[in-house]
Amino acid sequence: MLNRFPLWKNLMVILVVAIGALYALPNIYGEDPAVQISGTRGQQATEATLADVQTLLTNNQIQPKSILLDQGSILARFKDTNDQLLAKDKIAEKLGNNFSTALNLAPSTPEWLSSIGGSPMKWGLDLRGGVRFLMEVDMNTALGKRQEQLQDSLRTELRKEKIQYTGIKNGENFGTVVSLTKPEQLFEAQQLLRRLHPDLTINQTGDNSLSLGLSETALNQSRDSAIEQNLGILRKRVEELGVAEAVIQRQGAERIVVELPGIQDTARAKELLGATATLEFRMVNDNVTPEALARGIVPSDTEIKMNRQGQPVALYRKAVLGGEHINDATSGLDHNTASPQVNVNLDSEGGEIMSNTTRLNLKKPMATLYVEYKDSGKKDADGKVVLEKHEEVINVATIQGRFGSQFQITGIDSPAEAQNLAVLLRSGALTAPIQIVEERTVGPSLGAKNVEQGLTAGLWGLAIVILFCLVYYKVFGVVASIALTANMVLVVGLMSLLPGATLTMPGIAGIILSVGMSVDANVLIFERIKEELRNGRPIQQAIHEGYNGAWTSIFDANLTTILTSIVLYAVGTGPVKGFAITLSLGVAVSMFTAITGTRMLVNLLYGGKRVEKLSI
Repeated sequence: MLNRFPLWKNLMVILVVAIGALYALPNIYGEDPAVQISGTRGQQATEATLADVQTLLTNNQIQPKSILLDQGSILARFKDTNDQLLAKDKIAEKLGNNFSTALNLAPSTPEWLSSIGGSPMKWGLDLRGGVRFLMEVDMNTALGKRQEQLQDSLRTELRKEKIQYTGIKNGENFGTVVSLTKPEQLFEAQQLLRRLHPDLTINQTGDNSLSLGLSETALNQSRDSAIEQNLGILRKRVEELGVAEAVIQRQGAERIVVELPGIQDTARAKELLGATATLEFRMVNDNVTPEALARGIVPSDTEIKMNRQGQPVALYRKAVLGGEHINDATSGLDHNTASPQVNVNLDSEGGEIMSNTTRLNLKKPMATLYVEYKDSGKKDADGKVVLEKHEEVINVATIQGRFGSQFQITGIDSPAEAQNLAVLLRSGALTAPIQIVEERTVGPSLGAKNVEQGLTAGLWGLAIVILFCLVYYKVFGVVASIALTANMVLVVGLMSLLPGATLTMPGIAGIILSVGMSVDANVLIFERIKEELRNGRPIQQAIHEGYNGAWTSIFDANLTTILTSIVLYAVGTGPVKGFAITLSLGVAVSMFTAITGTRMLVNLLYGGKRVEKLSI
């Protein structure tokens, strides 16, 4: 029979719309004004901090909706922004610089809805407010690191081939100059290095010296590699901050943009994102006597580093292991001494290196060297901040037995420092130091204005389209209006469900545009039905032909739009991606609501009935 859906198809449409409405529901409840209290420099809030905050709020006659301590951070919710702002000022004044007190917005979704995964849409920086950092990568340090690694490799390779050298030193433009003891070995060394390092340009600069340098292509590749690796590490660090909808992207040759919607705790964000700390595990040269150490006389393969007590320690220049092999790191307490420690888990390669090293060096001392880059307060000729390398021996321990991928680092001053170090090691060491050259904070009031304007535009657009449908298509216009409303609900539900989807101002534009494209599909169907009626077809046959005949045109038009959205998402950044996501979701959903959804309603109204006249 024409224009009748089987029961399962009707139930499917109803179920899909019901699920979409359920997961769109959290957006109705909105968010509570809140104050977030977190410790600076890795410090954590405790029960005592919570009690102090509660007493402070009571004394100032500020009644919070709720106040909770969770994972070392306190979240206090308030009824309105006046209480929020007053509480923030009072708490900041009371706790001082030991804690960061920031304005925040906390979803007020009911517990039953949260338990099934319901949560409001994530808003971008332009809607929610937050912080935007422009970071610059110190490429000189990155290339300097590569230069040091190359020189270490050259020493090993030349010794292995028994080619004697008098010196390996820095050259121009991050090059290296190798001076040989025997000029007759120059050709042999040149052939060896060309085979082992095909990406280097190798030239003879004298009777017994070679100049090794990076080509322009290799230099650019090194810069690109440093940027890409830093991007990956920053993404991991942002995950530690709990910001799922962050935007992290490259800008220009040496800069990275990080946008953190909803974050007002800029101190903690800067501390974690800009940190350049890493660890190196090095063997201690215990052949150096205390007298020689005090006078600074050490072999060429050894250098002097200071420990936390300011005492010199002789370390071999070549690191046994670096932070790049660390898979996981957690802070904890030593069971015997109750002192802070970091539990380290290495990858398979790192575990094998550590196992072999400890097997060959039983009863010998190994040191953990903490490396960090800090602002020196100076600027170079281009106006860039000069970063200084700070190194400190955290601990020296005697290897008592063979161990592999799991071990502990002790000698840490406080639990807060252990926690911060664990976070940095988990997320990885930056390939090159970065510094924040620009910081912008977007207030929640500006975001609220954008939301209000976006909602107003969307509602006006929807109202005008519905009015047009009702006037021009009568009963079929009512059907199209119901489908449009369902379309909006489903898009909001999908945006709330998808973990990577973030709503921005361009995203709102994409939703509004998809509403127009949704009604466009209905117009094609309804006009095709009217055309079939003018050609003398029976009403039931006209409805059937209208939907079937318009399907190909609707599919082709929507497919090309979705393909364009995919291209926009692939090559676009930030706001463009937001527009592409909402447009593609809206168009895909509109194909369901405008074709299957309206057909179900039309079938319920007219299917299987004797109809004399169609209200269209």
